Amino acid sequence: MARLHLVRHGETTSNVMRRLDTALPGAALTDFGVRQGVRFALENRPAQDVVLLSSLARRAQQTAELIGSVWDVDSTVTEGIHEVQVGELEDRFDDDAHGVFKEIVDRWHQGDLEARIPGGESLAMVYDRYLPVIEDLRGRHLQGADQRDVYVVSHGAAIRLIAARLAGVDPSFAAGTHLRNTGTIELEFTDGNWHLHRWGAVTGPFGPRIDEPLVTDPMG
Repeated sequence: MARLHLVRHGETTSNVMRRLDTALPGAALTDFGVRQGVRFALENRPAQDVVLLSSLARRAQQTAELIGSVWDVDSTVTEGIHEVQVGELEDRFDDDAHGVFKEIVDRWHQGDLEARIPGGESLAMVYDRYLPVIEDLRGRHLQGADQRDVYVVSHGAAIRLIAARLAGVDPSFAAGTHLRNTGTIELEFTDGNWHLHRWGAVTGPFGPRIDEPLVTDPMG
């Protein structure tokens, strides 16, 4: 069966600085981020034709282009799958800003879809723009006659929130399990439901994480 691969983009200077960088087009990849994109492509070369997409963000486009150049696959830039928009917290890297972002994301993972980042998005708003893209990809490529694996190069916070919604992942696992740059979450749609196969380096179980702290990287 064809699978959906949600891929976090390569490293940027904003990642290194822990800067909240969500407004488009955003930062470019570092030299190390470029190498991460190439390494991902070399280590995950598909055996068959795939669909490759990226968000509108520069870092995601660059990562997808690097992957596509190795795989000899064209990447398509797609609206709606960019990072959670942090509004008034944009470009900040101080602990207070990170604390506000973390508090809102914690509320999202606990089911408060309407909690909103000041001047930014609520989880309901993220779902409204992101989930229709996934549903369209499911209908066109993960089911039916044209079944192909789909690789979506997107962003850490958004990927974790969307994957948790699709697969019904325990909130503490989704909130506390880091997704490094070019890390992936792999899902399959079978029998009318999404099934989680891999979350970064974790292949299961995907249950509660009671004794571990939340990640310090707010975007990963």
